[in-house]
Amino acid sequence: MGFLLLKKEEFFMAYEELSNFIIENVGGKDNVKSVVHCATRLRFKLKDEQKANDERLKQNDGVITVVKSGGQYQVVIGNHVPDVYNTLVKIGGFGSSAPVEDDFVDEQNMSLLDRFIDLISGIFQPILGPLCAAGMIKGFTAMLAAFGWIQTTSGTYQVLYAIGDGFFYFLPIILAITSAKKFKVEIFTAVAIGAAMTYPTIIAMSSDSKVLYTLFKGTFIESNIHSTFFGIPIIAINYSSTVIPIIAAIWFASEIEKWSKQVIPTVVKTFLVPFTTLLITIPVTFLVIGPLSSWIGDLLAAGTQGIYSLSPILAGLVMGAFWQVFVMFGVHWGFVAVALANIGAQGFDTLLSLTLAASFAQTGVVLAIFFQAKNPKLKSLAFPAFISGIFGVTEPAIYGITLPRKRPFVLSCIAASLGGGLIGFFGTKLFMAAGLGIFSIPGAIAPKNGMNMTVYGLMIAMLVSFILGFVLQMILGKKSVLESEAHVTAQNVTTTADEARQVATQKALSQQEQGYAKPTKLLSPLTGTTHELATIEDAVFSSGAMGQGIAIEPTEGVVSAPADATIALVFPTGHAIGLNTTDGTEILIHIGMDTVQLNGKGFETLVKQGQKVKAGEPLVKFDIETIKKAGYSVITPIVVTNSKNYHAVTVLKSGNVITSDTLLELD
Repeated sequence: MGFLLLKKEEFFMAYEELSNFIIENVGGKDNVKSVVHCATRLRFKLKDEQKANDERLKQNDGVITVVKSGGQYQVVIGNHVPDVYNTLVKIGGFGSSAPVEDDFVDEQNMSLLDRFIDLISGIFQPILGPLCAAGMIKGFTAMLAAFGWIQTTSGTYQVLYAIGDGFFYFLPIILAITSAKKFKVEIFTAVAIGAAMTYPTIIAMSSDSKVLYTLFKGTFIESNIHSTFFGIPIIAINYSSTVIPIIAAIWFASEIEKWSKQVIPTVVKTFLVPFTTLLITIPVTFLVIGPLSSWIGDLLAAGTQGIYSLSPILAGLVMGAFWQVFVMFGVHWGFVAVALANIGAQGFDTLLSLTLAASFAQTGVVLAIFFQAKNPKLKSLAFPAFISGIFGVTEPAIYGITLPRKRPFVLSCIAASLGGGLIGFFGTKLFMAAGLGIFSIPGAIAPKNGMNMTVYGLMIAMLVSFILGFVLQMILGKKSVLESEAHVTAQNVTTTADEARQVATQKALSQQEQGYAKPTKLLSPLTGTTHELATIEDAVFSSGAMGQGIAIEPTEGVVSAPADATIALVFPTGHAIGLNTTDGTEILIHIGMDTVQLNGKGFETLVKQGQKVKAGEPLVKFDIETIKKAGYSVITPIVVTNSKNYHAVTVLKSGNVITSDTLLELD
């Protein structure tokens, strides 16, 4: 993407420009209730989504696409979304002076499914990075031990395992923080609840050899009672690494805290509200919420395992085929939550493991498109998407490459389905929440069995999905790439038409109302060789849709004014400039083809909007070699955008021209 071509010192300006553009087209600062980000997307909650300009956002080269799901307005940016987010928050003031946290209670217009997705994604998104990092470290530590490279009794193993496992062991405390933000609970009150649930004495109670009596004997919720709370039996559960109990506990705490604030006098609220919240919530959690939530987790684990047991291969085919669709709409967070609950309840998960080949199917298709594509812009999108896909981040590939072309996306789903079927055939399980993409492999290593065929089977499935995706695209998807060139041209038509509208000063008057403009002549703004507009690659200009004129392949990197004029528009990237001459001619000079992708690299603007210039005065300097090395043509259209106001636009000189030559006659 264009941002990859920027120098370090240009990053902030580019992000600042993009952030202003995004804020404007989501309806302005006042329309933003909150904004967060995940691996590739800015996730807005807007007061009124109708105020957002979807199409204009999609046309910006810094935006991959726009998705509306789970009550969120999602602007897909790509791998540099954290930098864009940081800049956008500063510019928009979405910090302490504006709401940045999610609203849970103010969502009456959302469906039940949307509320669930919004809840789960809001809780898990903030911890996705460290969750994957801890899982990777834990997985690689297990791999080192499985290969015999380190001993499980060594200090090296203990430290590495603590780094990886510590996050998961104290997951209730971590989820308490994100749940507190979601349910609007005082954060440190929530942390205290999570800490109590992972307190060593409470954890040890579940394995106490002393049994007072047994509840629910003969059922799947049979529980040994080791201790009581004022005579009420405590169903002892090891809450370390659990997910559902802490989320339910924090929700309950939010209701108690809300009630407490209403009844406790303001003068003592600071300490009596958390006192009341903790004193009620924690016992209720140990006596009721924790057991019920754990049993729900057990049921989810049993349910998913039951589906898997019916036919692991069929389950894999279905999950593999639809996983990227789930990711597209954000509903994959529900499966992530279930998988974490399964790992906590039974020590492994079989559902999420079936999806691990999907990202490789996607990257195989994208790599094929990279080789098939001729358009520099498509290639510049495809290769970074291929790299990020290897590491499991497929949104840039889905939204930027395969989904707009439809067939490649379908082919990737087919390849992912076969990969999922193979994973089911080999019986691969996930024993920990490891990383994404290739980093997910260590998560399939069983703590006791180490490397075995279930792990090797996963790697085989990943490789098969990648190769199949590549082959299917090379054989069946080439047509879609050729069509995509037309798709890119169509996008450029819209973009360049926007440029023309900004350059033009006429508003709603028809040609008849305006009459014809005064005859005039224009000097050549460039030194170089002329080409007829009809012969250049860009259909926007060659079709005459923008107006009549000529194109020049420059030999010198300076654009000069073709007449006395006022600068109507200077694009921030420097690749285009608009003028209104004193005789009423409206001119667009577009330096090169698709050079907006350079985001200003190689361009230096010498004038500003509203400035008056004389004929021959330098307007823009540009580096021809820089543009060519980046893979773009330097052929520059010079278009009279109000051509309809003239009887004829005549080219007076062709071939080699210099800036003092009279180039066009308008009468």
